[in-house]
Amino acid sequence: MKLFEEMEQYDYEQVVVCQDKTSGLKAIIAIHDTTLGPALGGTRMWMYENEEAAFQDALRLAKGMTYKNAAAGLNLGGGKTVIIGDPRKDKNEELFRAFGRYIQGLNGRYITAEDVGTTEEDMDLIFQETDYVTGVSAKYGSSGNPSPVTAYGVFVGMKATAQAAFGSPDLSGKTVAVQGVGNVSYHLCKFLHEEGAKLVVTDINKEAVGRAVEEFGAEAVDPQDIWAVDCDIFSPCALGASINDQSIPQLKAKAIAGAANNQLKEERHGKILHELGIYYAPDYVINAGGVINVADELNGYNRERALKKVETIYQNVEKVFEISQRDQIPTALAADRMAEERIARMKQSRRQFLQDSHHILSRRK
Repeated sequence: MKLFEEMEQYDYEQVVVCQDKTSGLKAIIAIHDTTLGPALGGTRMWMYENEEAAFQDALRLAKGMTYKNAAAGLNLGGGKTVIIGDPRKDKNEELFRAFGRYIQGLNGRYITAEDVGTTEEDMDLIFQETDYVTGVSAKYGSSGNPSPVTAYGVFVGMKATAQAAFGSPDLSGKTVAVQGVGNVSYHLCKFLHEEGAKLVVTDINKEAVGRAVEEFGAEAVDPQDIWAVDCDIFSPCALGASINDQSIPQLKAKAIAGAANNQLKEERHGKILHELGIYYAPDYVINAGGVINVADELNGYNRERALKKVETIYQNVEKVFEISQRDQIPTALAADRMAEERIARMKQSRRQFLQDSHHILSRRK
């Protein structure tokens, strides 16, 4: 891997390699773009096949966060960390505290949070060394479990998708096929049930399915049958890449709106949906409620304020469909364009000189 060529291709700002022999820390912090503000993105701990795979994942995820934060209307850039190691056996206090000191050394350019393989407890350890971390436990003023807020954002975005597809945001009477009934989608099902939608659900976890059937009157189907359900909206809320060559021909839905990440297996699948006239709400736009929620912690968490910001996902999804129609492009590309246009406007706006008063005061002492 030629790191500088990779960074230059997508204009990454910085990559920080962190090593602490005593604790076993091997981490890569990738900062993609800070045009809109400091880079926010979680810390992932994973057993990578090799160092090159770890670098590539850090870079890919950091760029994704730039787009996600920009599309969400946040004044934050994109970054990500990967820690090379087994999250089941390689964690220790020294590792996360050493990592926290590396974050502190970036002086606010990067703010971290939970991701795959890390927990609230890990964030608490990082917090011992730096303020630039979100998703800490409630004793430190955390926003708590983000699942209900993420689900609310998906629900709001689904209403915007319904407006585009059916001419009304009202979901009552609509049949929604929900793939996966985990923490986020359980709460999504609750919102949909209260709205009067009919639910068809599936999950490899039979208990989760049973709970949705009992509490929301949902109909259960086998996992391999969910794509072919006769429904208005298909909601992928499980693993990524569920929109692919095998699933698309089975779809009967007119719209796709769900909580899962990386729903399109390949970029061309977004083009196929566009050509079929299926209204697809891009995942990183509709599922941004979680990042909006943790971002509010940076201002001293206020749940009411966070939920108001999450409600703007409706306008963001609406804007994606407008750009798609305006430029005659798939919505996945329209979402990228929306994020890129916002970043470009900030880059081109006039910047006025502002002296950091703290430094002036320091010199006068």
